[in-house]
Amino acid sequence: MTELSKSPPAPSRGAPTTAVQVKGRNRQLALLGGTMLVDNTEASLVSSLFPLIKQSLGVSLGALGILTAASKLVGVFAGPFWVWAAQRYSRKSVLVVATGMWGVWGVAAGFSQNFTQLLILYTILAAGYAAAGPIITEVIGDLFGDSSRGRAVGIVYGTISLVSAVIGPIKGQLAGVDEGWRWGLWGIGAFNVLLGFALLIWFRDPGRGAAEEQLADLDRATREAHSELTWAKALSLVKIRSLLILIVSRLLSGHLLVITFGVVFLVDVHGFSVQMATLVTLPFGVGFFLGTLLGGAANDWASRRSPRYGPVAVLQATQVAFAFFAFFGSQFHYDSILVYGVFFALLGASQGINPSVNRPMVMAITPPELRGAAFALYLSIAEAIAWAGYSLGAGFLADALGLQTVFLWVLVILMLVNGLFLTLLYRPYAADTARVQQELDARRRAVLASPEA
Repeated sequence: MTELSKSPPAPSRGAPTTAVQVKGRNRQLALLGGTMLVDNTEASLVSSLFPLIKQSLGVSLGALGILTAASKLVGVFAGPFWVWAAQRYSRKSVLVVATGMWGVWGVAAGFSQNFTQLLILYTILAAGYAAAGPIITEVIGDLFGDSSRGRAVGIVYGTISLVSAVIGPIKGQLAGVDEGWRWGLWGIGAFNVLLGFALLIWFRDPGRGAAEEQLADLDRATREAHSELTWAKALSLVKIRSLLILIVSRLLSGHLLVITFGVVFLVDVHGFSVQMATLVTLPFGVGFFLGTLLGGAANDWASRRSPRYGPVAVLQATQVAFAFFAFFGSQFHYDSILVYGVFFALLGASQGINPSVNRPMVMAITPPELRGAAFALYLSIAEAIAWAGYSLGAGFLADALGLQTVFLWVLVILMLVNGLFLTLLYRPYAADTARVQQELDARRRAVLASPEA
């Protein structure tokens, strides 16, 4: 048994110590990141190879919007369910089942004989993957303290994007294989099952609050005394003004569309082949990787320099930058795929900054026991609704107005609106982060004042 599962020493009766470095946290981070990588790869396979599915099953471009929307909307219900199950049983068991063994549904989806079968099986597959976002992000908050969460989140999301970028052109080569999209689903689904066994053997849950400055030296049972999730606690999330603003901002995040329709955009609007168009996933992934590292460092630096305004300013500037790059990258025609590769790299970089900033911000304004529910609300519900809405709407509007016009309104204009909207976050963010720290201080004082301490 590793030291992660042992109880920390009893608390001293002094001021809270600096947050400990949970032993083995980098190994656990790598394992969780690998799980998210495979989930992300399988989820993006359909959008990357949709031109093949379109030809194989005889469907229109709107079918991609339906597939994406269904896979996201199911997360609205599945995400909160998995968070509840993780509270009821354990985070490890949920991750093993939902993000690992669930890969069997990906294998099954590869045998689909028509669009209806693919839609049903792909939606079931997505229901399991809905557990990854809120639960893994919650665990990262328990592995790393406030001063290093930005970098930790950045490393996870950046590495996922970088490896996905390398895999992207490889996935594109499946276009040269008969029914290549099926082989992709079979292979990634089987690999996901193997990762489920890896989680079962090697993953060690540090427990909620393990990296909090005020709780790090308390034993696990004491730290998790407040961890039971009730309806009253869950409903208290809607009273956090900063979280509500971040959720609305997530609903305005039109940049999600570029992941779903980026390759299709280059094929249908600019006439590139599937093999050629998928090449832009490499610079996009590299840009996203660099963006997450930059975002993590910028968030941690901004938090130290200006806790009240720093993270908000970084997040706001990122939305405006994305809109600027999207305008010049989507509204003009360039003959070379290299030019689009540059713009996709810039789009990836500006998009990659987001998770390194907004995830730590959600962690900072919620106590440990509510982070899973907060991320279910933020990722499984708000992001899913946004992604589904944009994908479904773009799929049908693209047939009527053209994908280039859709990109102008969603990737450019809406993102500028999003950046302006985030101005509302400056005032409540500082108050909400201070409230969480005061709550953790009060819990520590209560423990130290008890006769058993």
